[in-house]
Amino acid sequence: MQIVHTIEDLRAALRPYDSPAFVATMGNLHQGHMALVRTAKPLGDVTVASIFVNRLQFAPHEDFDTYPRTLEADCDQLASTGCDVVFAPSEKDLYPEPQGFKVHPPPELADILEGHFRPGFFVGVCTVVMKLFQCVFSEAKGPRHAVFGKKDYQQQMVIRNMVQQLALPVNIVGAETQRAEDGLALSSRNGYLSDTERTEAVHLSLALRSLARDALAAADGLPAQREALEERAMHALSQRGWQPDYLTVRRRCDLQVPQALDATSAQRLVVLGAARLGSTRLIDNFEV
Repeated sequence: MQIVHTIEDLRAALRPYDSPAFVATMGNLHQGHMALVRTAKPLGDVTVASIFVNRLQFAPHEDFDTYPRTLEADCDQLASTGCDVVFAPSEKDLYPEPQGFKVHPPPELADILEGHFRPGFFVGVCTVVMKLFQCVFSEAKGPRHAVFGKKDYQQQMVIRNMVQQLALPVNIVGAETQRAEDGLALSSRNGYLSDTERTEAVHLSLALRSLARDALAAADGLPAQREALEERAMHALSQRGWQPDYLTVRRRCDLQVPQALDATSAQRLVVLGAARLGSTRLIDNFEV
């Protein structure tokens, strides 16, 4: 496995290949990331993973400075999973000057849910993903694939729409959320949890599953009952010591609230949640 740090070295490493398959990460890797790499590997003739903690997607009060940097351990995992090239730039490598040009996704998708509670988050995500795509795929002659996990459901949708609207020659591949044995979605931020919090953390996924069952039971009455169902789910989680940002039922196609016709077709819905347990903010979702 080759590890490179500059854009020039990355492009040189990829020049002999026609069809890269790419996984973007912020490092502190776990088996969820390895599942993305395994998904990517058969899609191209070279598998590329980036490791970069992107300052642009962190608000001033968030954990950019304390986000774990574990490059050596990350590279060991990637090598054992069959990754071919790791791109691990410094901030100076990827942003040699202040990033004045940024990608602003449409507010109807980017300013709801995660975007509402983390203003500017998706501007940072889209900007770094666009730049990484330019770095990884600039030498490609054949199909270009990028794999993103469904755990970050809204993020995947924003990136997919960006690629479509800007006519980027990249195929976005969604990979299923990887979970621990108790059902907790794997996340780098799970490492922030104390032992007691780790035991409690599974209740976010349990609350979302309960909300999904309630949404299905409501059937045609879901549009009228949705807010009450969501409030009940959030209250139950709050009673356990959580601080929920949202637990909600949305349409899969655009993450807007379901209307009457959507409620009769369960495969068109998704439940999503974000909540803080102690100082750790966790997210999860289930397609219904």
